[in-house]
Amino acid sequence: MTWSALQHLRLALMTMRYRTLGGTGIEVSNHCLGTMMFGAIGNPDHDDCVRIVHRALDAGINFVDTADMYSGGESEEIVGKALKGRRDDVVLATKVHFPMGEGHNRGGNSRRWIIREVEESLRRLDTDWIDLYQIHRPDHTTDIEETLGVLSDLVTQGKIRAFGCSTFPAEEIVEAYHVARDRHLQRFRTEQPPYSLLARGIEANVLPTCERLGMGVLVWSPLAFGFLTGRYRRGDVDLTSGRAKLRPERFDPARPENAAKLDAVERFVEVAEEIGCTLPELAIAFTTAHPAVTSVIIGPRTMEQLEATLKGIRALDDTTLDRIDEIVPPGTNVYHPDGVWRPQALVDVRRRRRPAEDR
Repeated sequence: MTWSALQHLRLALMTMRYRTLGGTGIEVSNHCLGTMMFGAIGNPDHDDCVRIVHRALDAGINFVDTADMYSGGESEEIVGKALKGRRDDVVLATKVHFPMGEGHNRGGNSRRWIIREVEESLRRLDTDWIDLYQIHRPDHTTDIEETLGVLSDLVTQGKIRAFGCSTFPAEEIVEAYHVARDRHLQRFRTEQPPYSLLARGIEANVLPTCERLGMGVLVWSPLAFGFLTGRYRRGDVDLTSGRAKLRPERFDPARPENAAKLDAVERFVEVAEEIGCTLPELAIAFTTAHPAVTSVIIGPRTMEQLEATLKGIRALDDTTLDRIDEIVPPGTNVYHPDGVWRPQALVDVRRRRRPAEDR
């Protein structure tokens, strides 16, 4: 490593903070490199993605998060390439749950699927172990005891070091904790929920629950699916390009939910300008201020996006956080933050309505 590189690394380590991950004794940077945009869904240039990973590591980030379903496994393959020769220095996290291919029993949280898919993730990542293996979403067709049992076995076998959950409601986190305790199984050590200036609902229940249970928290979507990038402003939303082209319903200003997001964005822009930072810098810094949050996942598609994030690593003072509370009160959501999964109690009409003859 050159003298210049050493100097950059020293400055990065002074800027980056490190926290213990959910009582595991594993220290992770308070910024985690998310790799959802690596591969066909975002950046198909493997060499460029590898350079992004290396730049993040050189900046002091030691925590990398991916998932089996990102670009159909391509993201894991890219991460595996990037970590060659540096694996021991990185806390590597991946996830399992969503379908991988057509047919029955190709997803979910069953023992059958997890045993098969962890081997596939290890192969794609080109590693002998996964530091944090996460259940990507709840699966109400599988007993939580079944899921915890197979994950505990994988820890014993040395294939994973610890395991966690992602986007679980507070009550299911508590249920899993008690099942693990009563059945003498290992427990979820982390939770990975969505959290941003526009989606603060987890402050009311999920974050306090994780604090009480001693769980680490790594939050995703700090830029609210792109709304906090500064690209989408009131009166200036192009539904024919970028993320808006892919999911126009999330950005159409004619929808009241999106209009509310745009109104809040204008006020957050004012706050950012007053303290001398960009809107994305404000958004990412906000998520690390909560005492329950261990790390925030940043998911750059390009080197430029990563550099902008690294440049903006900072802490917010109490006055700024008070201003933020006035715009979006603690514990409230301006929009539903998870567009991929919703509780079956809300989705399945049969769970919300008695049969007509019993009403």
